Amino acid sequence: MLKTEEELLKRLSIADVERANAYAKDLGQGLTIVRSFPQGVTIFGSARLPQDHKYCKKAYELGGLLAKNGHTVITGGGPGIMEAASHGAYEIGGRTIGLNITLKHEQFPNPYLTDCLTFEYFFARKVALAMAAKVFVFFPGGFGTMDELSEILCLMQEGKMPKMPVFLVGKNYWKNFDRIIRKMLDLGVIAARDTKIFKITDDVNEVVKAANKIGHPKISENFYDGFREASKLDQA
Repeated sequence: MLKTEEELLKRLSIADVERANAYAKDLGQGLTIVRSFPQGVTIFGSARLPQDHKYCKKAYELGGLLAKNGHTVITGGGPGIMEAASHGAYEIGGRTIGLNITLKHEQFPNPYLTDCLTFEYFFARKVALAMAAKVFVFFPGGFGTMDELSEILCLMQEGKMPKMPVFLVGKNYWKNFDRIIRKMLDLGVIAARDTKIFKITDDVNEVVKAANKIGHPKISENFYDGFREASKLDQA
């Protein structure tokens, strides 16, 4: 039993330092793997959909098209949409990166990854998924997909990350999300320009065209390099 308040605070401080070190290790590993390949296309979506689902078939098609055009495919590394996109790229001989996460259920590395890293913390994984991308694609998903989408939209809205193409694939699924965005606009809690950050589509060729337009950055280059300095200059 702790004898003094000072002893309690000391023990808590040690625990905080250990926790911070664990965060840093997870984040550092993620950034290291991101620097091992050119920025590609990060694809998000549900881990729970079967491979014969229409959205998984669409993700498989997209993965293959991206690989044919020389783009790295990055996913959360798990089953469902992630597996389908990885599978499509893998069959073409493309590079498929899996940034996995330790969970109690449903998340395990799919067999179509050329590179895989497993994270302990969601925030570190999300940083890596973002920094790996020159284009973002969101297929239908649950809370995790919505969390990743809303965070990326917010960061782009506030100028905290470079603005890159964001596609929401599946018009029927995302139409209600678009209605909520329009209600936000009507209420005045977002600006009209914020509605332009993303595009809803059923055509995965639009994703490929956007990636082709950006081109193939060198491994030594990343759109985040110098971004903070550029933001400060804009505010000056």
